[in-house]
Amino acid sequence: MSVSEHSLRRLDPKKFRDPEVTANGERRARVALKSLATLWINTGTLCNLACRNCYIESSARNDRLSYISAADVREYLDEIEREKLGARLIGYTGGEPFMNPDLPEMLEDSLARGFEALVLTNAMKPMMKHREQLLKLQQHYGSQLTLRISLDHYSRYYHELERGQRSWAPAIHGLQWLARHGFAIKVAGRMFSGEREAELREGFARLFRTLGVRLDPYDPVDLVLFPEMDETVDVPEITQSCWGILKKSPNDVMCASSRMVVKRKGHERPVVVACTLLPYDPQFELGHTLAEARCTVRLNHPHCAKFCVLGGAACSR
Repeated sequence: MSVSEHSLRRLDPKKFRDPEVTANGERRARVALKSLATLWINTGTLCNLACRNCYIESSARNDRLSYISAADVREYLDEIEREKLGARLIGYTGGEPFMNPDLPEMLEDSLARGFEALVLTNAMKPMMKHREQLLKLQQHYGSQLTLRISLDHYSRYYHELERGQRSWAPAIHGLQWLARHGFAIKVAGRMFSGEREAELREGFARLFRTLGVRLDPYDPVDLVLFPEMDETVDVPEITQSCWGILKKSPNDVMCASSRMVVKRKGHERPVVVACTLLPYDPQFELGHTLAEARCTVRLNHPHCAKFCVLGGAACSR
């Protein structure tokens, strides 16, 4: 949430209702799966933090998405190899992935098969509990494993405004520990402080120098800055004609090259959803297998517009 959020217009209730057409009656934009480059695994929604504006509502109490098992994940890795789907990156997100006790086994399985693995983590106590296992993985697989640390701002004030008191120091400690031991690391910040992107990158540059962390804050891969997501705030609907107007291609949107696996509480089998941003909306549930999930996705959600199309963001960068 930006500091000026209260001045933003609320979402028109007529928008994002019909999956085929917009509120103005225009044909809604849709995205076909060009190729599966990234498979995301949601390890579960439980988290050691309860952030102020978490799109997936992670907390120590939210288990709407259960811990997925290593055996569940193995079936999808098998399908990628068996069907030659081409995915090279397996991303792990949560919740806090390191709260899932099967995560080290999932990572070992992914890396041993030759996939690259990316873990999105807050780098706090749950991660540090696995430090010996992480060191072994780093020794065997090196930069094949990347950890991306959620550091919402370069200042303690704004980071803790979002993530809560006493969340800054443990995250900084974890980031420095990873850097000191030679892990491939990235940082993810958020654009909610009201500053311009250039100011944010300058601030992170100062922080990285102070911490001795060798990351390029001007590289959008080393430091990704995500736009804020609030589905109650007004945003334009994306139509088929918008691709030409915006000079963008549907192939650039996240659901053209990725899918995410989630396991809903009380369900025996995981399901595949369109992307990391929409784990709960049933219209984006695409089936139990990756083969079933090859279908076209209609951009019928505010996150599709603000984060992916207009924001130009992607979780796998």
